[in-house]
Amino acid sequence: MSIAQEKLEQIRAQVQTHLDRRQGTELTAARKDALESTIRGHLKAHNAVIVAHYYTAPEIQALAEATGGCVSDSLEMARFGRDHEAETLIVAGVRFMGETAKILTPHKRVLMPTLEATCSLDEGCPIDEFSAFCDAYPDREVVVYANTSAAVKARADWIVTSSIALEVAEHLAAQDKPIIWAPDRHLGDFVQRESGADVLLWDGACIVHEEFKARGIRDLKQVHPDAAVLVHPESPASVIEMADYVGSTTQIIRAACELPNETFIVATDQGIFYKLQQAAPGKQFIIAPTAGNGATCRSCANCPWMAMNDLEAMAAVFDQDENEIHVPPALAERAMQPLERMLAFAETLKP
Repeated sequence: MSIAQEKLEQIRAQVQTHLDRRQGTELTAARKDALESTIRGHLKAHNAVIVAHYYTAPEIQALAEATGGCVSDSLEMARFGRDHEAETLIVAGVRFMGETAKILTPHKRVLMPTLEATCSLDEGCPIDEFSAFCDAYPDREVVVYANTSAAVKARADWIVTSSIALEVAEHLAAQDKPIIWAPDRHLGDFVQRESGADVLLWDGACIVHEEFKARGIRDLKQVHPDAAVLVHPESPASVIEMADYVGSTTQIIRAACELPNETFIVATDQGIFYKLQQAAPGKQFIIAPTAGNGATCRSCANCPWMAMNDLEAMAAVFDQDENEIHVPPALAERAMQPLERMLAFAETLKP
């Protein structure tokens, strides 16, 4: 078993604890209104803005939009946090997103509803083991996914999000540069097949996307034969092979709007349904199946760590100093270089 797989097994064991903690916490309408009022007051008093990921709960996304914040993928979250005039960023997502915001805006205060919100990809790529892996292949360009720690980013030549991963691989392949790809093996495998790049894969995975089942999608397609299948590239190859469209969260939303289909089977975190229904209100969206043989995550296509970003935690964020993100300046300086390269490269892809 690889280092990443050992870490992944440990992470799977932790998931149930997070899920149990979430049970029985449904808010009354009055409590929800009170929390939202408290949060709005904090945002105004501290010149703060919410930067939320598509996978967070609908009430978090709605509040971010209503208060002038951002709901987007990792790439746009990074851009928004860097460019917004707010002095404080409330990052609703997982820890690596908060670290990225702090690296790009060291002069701003970056808070998160909880620092326990981690990511199986991040946890499955510890810096000591990964650095040794890179040292063993010094002739390869080190390309890491945004879903990694600040230390891993600092070790990289390139950082990518799923929205530009393929383009970066194609860019490097055109220069005959071999690649180390980390940490998501499914995304790396997809990129390798599509780009033809020489890719050496780290053996990590997302505990949510890894649970999607091709057999379940096949069964669902029999019930909904006219449905298009939208798949995030963190999914296994057998699921990607069934896709009508493969792309990042933002690209999936765009495809749902542009494709003529009225029904979609969606293989990514169900948090995206808030934006899908907002962007294409007349269409039907069905979550891809995760149950069946081999299923180990009871989250049912919902990241348990993303779900820790709730209104209760957000309302208390200014009362808990331990929820502030800090990145050592020397580490941040090294990680800044590949992050800026990512943002600059993404700008070249804009129409």
